Amino acid sequence: MIKGKFPTEQFKDLETPFYWYDMDLLRKTLDTIKNECRHKPFHVHYAIKANANPRILKEIASYGFGADCVSGNEILRALECGFAPDKIVFAGVGKTDREIQTGLDHDIFCFNVESIPELAVLGALASASKKKARVALRINPNVDAHTHKYITTGLNENKFGINEQDLPEILQMIKASPHIELIGMHFHIGSQITDLSSFEDLCVKAATLQEWFNKQGITLPVINVGGGLGINYQHPNHCPIADFEAYFRIFEKYLKLQENQTLHFELGRSVVAPCGSLIARVTYVKEGIEKKFLIVDAGMTELIRPALYQAFHHIENISSEEAYTPYDVVGPICESSDVFAEHMMLNGSARGDLIAIRSAGAYGETMVSQYNCREKPASYFSDSI
Repeated sequence: MIKGKFPTEQFKDLETPFYWYDMDLLRKTLDTIKNECRHKPFHVHYAIKANANPRILKEIASYGFGADCVSGNEILRALECGFAPDKIVFAGVGKTDREIQTGLDHDIFCFNVESIPELAVLGALASASKKKARVALRINPNVDAHTHKYITTGLNENKFGINEQDLPEILQMIKASPHIELIGMHFHIGSQITDLSSFEDLCVKAATLQEWFNKQGITLPVINVGGGLGINYQHPNHCPIADFEAYFRIFEKYLKLQENQTLHFELGRSVVAPCGSLIARVTYVKEGIEKKFLIVDAGMTELIRPALYQAFHHIENISSEEAYTPYDVVGPICESSDVFAEHMMLNGSARGDLIAIRSAGAYGETMVSQYNCREKPASYFSDSI
């Protein structure tokens, strides 16, 4: 079994748990995305909800990418970290007046509108501010992303987005509002999508909807297909970078853009997940009746995905070269769901060993809680430790 390369000697004196980011891998990932989009009318907005660490954001912004935000504070964080206002999009099903005003005050590129009531509030706030809000309509394409039910977002019965039957009423509202400018349509069908045929289905649906808009005499300069590209959680050492080539090729092949039209993406997990690891220390090895429990000093407070989504993360003992043996890797939180993995094959482990929970760069640090009065973990970077 191939293990990742970590500066274990440097880790020994650091207080665990902490997040460790491989900045070389992040840059290789960003280079790959940029190369795949070169000479194409493609624009990538990084989904800040995946990881909002300022050091990570500044690196991504330096490549010229935009930001996909789902709160007013994410907009402010994006601006602080160097993202240009004209490359910021604002999504979210429950935007507050204050958050909308933040977007208006900074003249962001686009609001991804998710309901009739939201459009009405946006129009009123834009009018009061004497601003014109650019909007893309987030339409539910009713495409099954074949992923976990908690991260499926494009079906008719999800809380997100606008259903097709509401489009005529929305167009009438936009025509009646001088402070709303319709520039595009937006989709997001889910997250951690590994069956790329779901994106083919999205392309077909987007083309059908575009034809409908054209029949209404409306030409949309922007199509935003969201994000959702998955990564290989099982084999982070063999597959450290997502298959961006295949991903972008699908949209290039199946979604024919009109003249002067641009295609926008909102990638998050596939950008940052592989470069991050949660580093923990073995507190106890507990012998059960039929199991061995590896109790570590990180828990669901530091990485909630396994408890929330039953998500898999590859785990390595980076201190040991002993023979492999199965462990249940668990945390210290007073919840039975505080389990990182069951029957995980790890090198023989002992108290004090360092454990790396891989592919934790997305929805890890950003979802940290202080339940049980836990302290927030520190973050370290491969180019500055």
